[in-house]
Amino acid sequence: MRSITFNPTYLLIGLGLLLSACGEEPSRASYNRTVSVGVFTITPQPLEITTDLPGRTVAYRLAEVRPQVNGIVKERLLTEGANVKIGQQLYQIDDQKYRATFERAQANLHNAELLRKRYKELLQSNSVSKQQFDDADAAWQLAKAEAEIAKIDLAYTKVVAPVTGRIGRSSVSEGALVTSGQAQALATIQQIDPIYVDIRQPVSELLRLQKALQDGRIKRSADGEAKIVLLLEDGTSYEHEGVLRFSEVGVDQETGSVTLRAVVPNPDWRLLPGMFVHGRLSLGYNDSVILVPQQAVQRDATGKPAVWVINEENKAERRSIKTGRTIGNMWMVNAGLKAGDEVVTEGLLNMRPGVEVSASPASNVHPILDFTAANP
Repeated sequence: MRSITFNPTYLLIGLGLLLSACGEEPSRASYNRTVSVGVFTITPQPLEITTDLPGRTVAYRLAEVRPQVNGIVKERLLTEGANVKIGQQLYQIDDQKYRATFERAQANLHNAELLRKRYKELLQSNSVSKQQFDDADAAWQLAKAEAEIAKIDLAYTKVVAPVTGRIGRSSVSEGALVTSGQAQALATIQQIDPIYVDIRQPVSELLRLQKALQDGRIKRSADGEAKIVLLLEDGTSYEHEGVLRFSEVGVDQETGSVTLRAVVPNPDWRLLPGMFVHGRLSLGYNDSVILVPQQAVQRDATGKPAVWVINEENKAERRSIKTGRTIGNMWMVNAGLKAGDEVVTEGLLNMRPGVEVSASPASNVHPILDFTAANP
């Protein structure tokens, strides 16, 4: 009987070939099978294009309350942090001396007026000289001026609000000595109706906005100013529209940025100085904006965006696109897609160029469109 020699090398080679054959077949099968995907069909739609400009509110006017006469503060009539009206009395300075001075000036004026009247009658009968009458007339004019000064000083003992606004802390209380030339103000009033919104932007942004204004793409008010809507920190819109003053632009020489200033009505004094807000400008309407769900957009190693679309042969095709800004949970697409294109949003893990697909409307797309938040 012939003996058979067993060679393990042949066994290993045979097993390798068998496993290789088994591995290739499923791969080909998986490549050739039809993949079910969910798609989003591109439908252009009109959209208002806006830009948001961050800024802070600033008091329209700061007015310092200062004494015009010297004296002791007899009464403080204001409430710190309260709203005051123009002409409202805030302090009372002791007026006894000023009242006495005013009454004396009034008496001197009365005597000077009587003397002038008497000299005028005597002049007509040549009982006094023209020089004597002129002296009496000058004395009357002087007494009248002194009476007016005394009246003004007496009125200044009532310290009133120079503007309407919100008053801050008082630096004095009853019993304090104040003088007309003192450095420290008694209080400060911030006029906040209307109120300013200062917006810092690069010069390039200013030039872009000015170009949009010249092209007529920015909404204007009746007097030609650019309209602006404020968004508060809680995301709500402020009810009163303002205007953007392109004429009131300050340039920071160190940073190269500019400060745009908007003027916004504030009748209810809801806006306070120092609040952070966004000013929203409308740059016009685009009648055919293409939007695509954010989950459909993939990026390559260089960061360039692309999507998977279904071509006419029902096969997957990777297509590069150019995106603009986000609007809600969608991307605005500036190039690469057209109306009717079917973009894959479900089954992206199975996508490869040329794979055959079975497409149905996607169930994972729920557009949340904030049409007022389309920021360039």
